[in-house]
Amino acid sequence: MKRVHPDASRSTTSPHSFARMMWYTGVAIASVYGAISVLGLIGNITLIKTFCSAKSIRNVPNLFMSSLALGDVLLLVTCAPVDASRYLSEEWLFGRVGCKVIPFIQLTSVGVSVFTLTALSADRYRAIVKPLHLQKSTTTTCIVLQAAFIWVFSLLLAIPEAVYSDLHTFNVTSTNESFVTCAPYPHAGKLHPQIHSMASFLIFYVIPLLVISVYYTFIARSLFKSVSNLPVEGNVHARRQVESRKRLAKTVLVFVGLFAVCWLPSHIIYLYRSYHYSQVDTSLGHFVCSVVARILAFTNSCINPFALYLLSKTFKKQFNQQLCCCCRFMLKRSQQSPTHYNTRMTSIHSTRHSVASLTMINGRQIHQEDYV
Repeated sequence: MKRVHPDASRSTTSPHSFARMMWYTGVAIASVYGAISVLGLIGNITLIKTFCSAKSIRNVPNLFMSSLALGDVLLLVTCAPVDASRYLSEEWLFGRVGCKVIPFIQLTSVGVSVFTLTALSADRYRAIVKPLHLQKSTTTTCIVLQAAFIWVFSLLLAIPEAVYSDLHTFNVTSTNESFVTCAPYPHAGKLHPQIHSMASFLIFYVIPLLVISVYYTFIARSLFKSVSNLPVEGNVHARRQVESRKRLAKTVLVFVGLFAVCWLPSHIIYLYRSYHYSQVDTSLGHFVCSVVARILAFTNSCINPFALYLLSKTFKKQFNQQLCCCCRFMLKRSQQSPTHYNTRMTSIHSTRHSVASLTMINGRQIHQEDYV
């Protein structure tokens, strides 16, 4: 929705001062979006690169987490800048096509997140409660197919968002102003937005979290029995296996908890707006709650890699290696900046232990070494 003008501030401030205050507020909010996007892209891209390059940690949970990170990257690249622009401009800037594409991408990303978390919980359930059934479904091909199915299913569920989202003119009765923004079901009366908000809340939040809760109830019972059945001087390998399963289950549960906390305010705000669709709430409280809800939702796409970094020593080690490689690459690139702009062959030098060539071509330095 558009940047809301709180009535309480307007009544005690001149129009010029109020507009300047709202502009600074919008810039501050957009800066927060920018920080979230940069951190999220660094974290998620490094996570994907880590899991793709390190075969030692390429297991079922990490393959699902890579798919989750890909959905977060998609959201941060496309939807976060659009959402930030709403606090800098009175009008929708991306046209009718953008109004259909952006909500479609956002809902797809939300679907990928929550359904991947459900799949992760199901995987932990099979690993802990029914380990004998796990081998049938843990091949790389099977996991890739499951992740692909989650993406296709999320895309299909988001199609109505693309079809029915459209530009709509809202009227602010308290100030006699109007503005054009992108809204779901703008031409379908009051009932359709209410159905849409409730369906989104159930499909993309309540039902998956209920399923995950059932899985984790069985997981907790199984882990409790496993620990209680182990003798005091029990098998060291068995104890380590139980501890490893507990750590993985805890990691997935943390991801689920972060999703639940970060997306609940956004769903509540959308439900509230759908039941007050004909009027725009210009109160300061609604403005603050809306900003916090949206920022929390995008924070969820930023925080998962850093949560995994704190929870997993193995991932932390691999993550640090990937970041160091990137830093060394950037440092090397910066040190190879051109110093001359004429084309010249400078030297060819060879020794018994090394052969090196240095060529200056239009200011570019090409250095090759071959050590024997």
